[in-house]
Amino acid sequence: MKKKKVVIGSRGSRLAIWQAEWVKARLLHIAPDLEVEIKKIKTTGDKILDVPLAKVGGKGLFVKEIEEAMLRGEVDLAVHSMKDVPTMLPQGLHLGAVCSREDPRDAFISRKKGEEFTIREFSEIPEGAVIGTSSLRRSCQLLHMRPDLKILQLRGNVDTRFRKLDEGQFDAIILATAGVKRLGWEERITERISPELILPAIGQGAIGIECRMDDGFINELLSPLNHRETSLSVTAERAFLKRLEGGCQVPIAAYARVVEEEGRELLTIDGLVGSVDGKVIIRDSRKGPAEDAAAIGDALARDLLQRGARAILDEVYGSN
Repeated sequence: MKKKKVVIGSRGSRLAIWQAEWVKARLLHIAPDLEVEIKKIKTTGDKILDVPLAKVGGKGLFVKEIEEAMLRGEVDLAVHSMKDVPTMLPQGLHLGAVCSREDPRDAFISRKKGEEFTIREFSEIPEGAVIGTSSLRRSCQLLHMRPDLKILQLRGNVDTRFRKLDEGQFDAIILATAGVKRLGWEERITERISPELILPAIGQGAIGIECRMDDGFINELLSPLNHRETSLSVTAERAFLKRLEGGCQVPIAAYARVVEEEGRELLTIDGLVGSVDGKVIIRDSRKGPAEDAAAIGDALARDLLQRGARAILDEVYGSN
């Protein structure tokens, strides 16, 4: 018997609700007679706002309570930002769909004075500027290029982060372009940072939908929402992260994309591991048949481990 009602589990932030509403609209387009409810669930990550994510667990903080509700049958599916989803999911759950990716790049955002940005370009950041970010990945790559910068922690929802910038607590902040666009703040973006300069987070810009593996109705319902190229790219990035056994205590980044070359569908992935202070960055890329996405991401991680990433990982986890 087909379900007449579907309950989506979501965090309560404005961005999370935007994403849940976006998925809801697509489900109703597929099945107009369906009743879709969004249930807000407060996660551990939403409760801890004054401590850097790297010190309290990072990935998993924003999904654990929602996954528990799904396993209890209180919600039928969960909508996540893919960069928040751990590589290992609880038994019985899987990703039913990975939706078409928004711009995966980071956004450089400086204060505005009238209609002008106080810092007009990323390349024009003045010496000793204060940059706000909650990400070790970003701060590592920033410090590698510009060790003179002062990096300060930036937590809170997108609105709160803009308020702190406008109050003068920072000269500039760096956020994910996707979230800024989805919330209607696109005009505040000073510059989209090229992945050659700052490599994005694993899964950045992609929305993932998690559900119970044994729920045939939900899995069938979600199937049209899966975007093949995005799914392959995110699969490669997550395989890269899984091989590194990476947590939020280590700067790790990867960006994969599917490209056509001479009639062949290939996947290219760039990845890096860096030291927290940005003094050491090990970066490389791999390419291969798109259907081998997981193997390509895994192979890139193995390459980096052999080239020195293992020493970085051992030092960080040993000191913790």
